[in-house]
Amino acid sequence: MMQNITIGQYFPGNSFVHRLDARLKLILAIALIILIFFIKTVWGYLSIAGLLFIIIVCSRVSFKFVFKSVKSMWLVIVIAFVLNAFFVKGNTVLFEWEFIHIYTESILRATEMAVRLVLLVLISTMLTFTTSAKEITDAIESLFKPLGKIKFPVHEMALMMSIALRFIPTLIEETDRIMKAQMARGASFDSGSLIARMKDMLPVLIPLFISAFKRAEELALAMEARCYHGGENRTKLKVFKLCRIDYIAMIVIAAEILFIAFGY
Repeated sequence: MMQNITIGQYFPGNSFVHRLDARLKLILAIALIILIFFIKTVWGYLSIAGLLFIIIVCSRVSFKFVFKSVKSMWLVIVIAFVLNAFFVKGNTVLFEWEFIHIYTESILRATEMAVRLVLLVLISTMLTFTTSAKEITDAIESLFKPLGKIKFPVHEMALMMSIALRFIPTLIEETDRIMKAQMARGASFDSGSLIARMKDMLPVLIPLFISAFKRAEELALAMEARCYHGGENRTKLKVFKLCRIDYIAMIVIAAEILFIAFGY
């Protein structure tokens, strides 16, 4: 059950995508996510999908792992599709039964929303697959560094995000371990009604929260023992610097934005 969740995982490599500047990857990922909500045509979605296909191929990350990330979000995608199909109104009735009215426009809107969610998951997945939590943290800290002049705790914010990303796989493994322990004692998580399944998850959630708080306390004590005092006077082992492949990536994404901007 839990082995299909790939959120927050990083796959080391030396591909074209891995070598891109982390700051640039973060900015381009945000730009693509925003761009998705401005697409109005099928060609626009196909162009984004084609670009993501090229990114996956260039990253040398297995397609099996990439689509596991989509599989782990299937319930959210299905719920979004159903809500849009049943509650969005239109002019052309496609199906009608008592109080249920499904329109052609609502099906199109639901399909569009599902495609957008899939693309969003793929973009965020490729960002985490090809960029380590440390690089993402350093990129966020570098991008928000000007806010330090107004006493904004940039380093602390970046550190919290880094810790959150690092602990996602750990919490997933911990959840899997607790569920297997409960199943060995006769618990069942795949049978019964939705309410029954939610009740069955309580014996998992309680020890999971206890374990999470315990890990957080241990981490805080370890940081204090090493005299951690925030980002003051800290230096970086790796200094970000744009190179030729970064400019090539910027040109490609800029071309994609112009393609969408002109109505395609």
